[in-house]
Amino acid sequence: MNNFWQSSLLLINLIAFALYGIDKAKARMHAWRIPERLLLTCGLLAPVGSGLGMLAFHHKVRKAYFYLAIFAGFILWSAIDYLILSFS
Repeated sequence: MNNFWQSSLLLINLIAFALYGIDKAKARMHAWRIPERLLLTCGLLAPVGSGLGMLAFHHKVRKAYFYLAIFAGFILWSAIDYLILSFS
């Protein structure tokens, strides 16, 4: 079961990283964009992938609410980890 959760977390973080890269590429081509709401949700659910995507693609780095979403994601996952470890 542990491998399932680790694989799932890795997958959602890779997807979040890819979404930031795709959105940056679309922005450069003036094409259809990924909604900010989806990118912010990625910040909550996959803060590592989102943060690395922001840094690697230099995307959404001027918007403070993206940093806030990623910070909230780290807080959320820290609380989940704490609850899982304290009740195990």
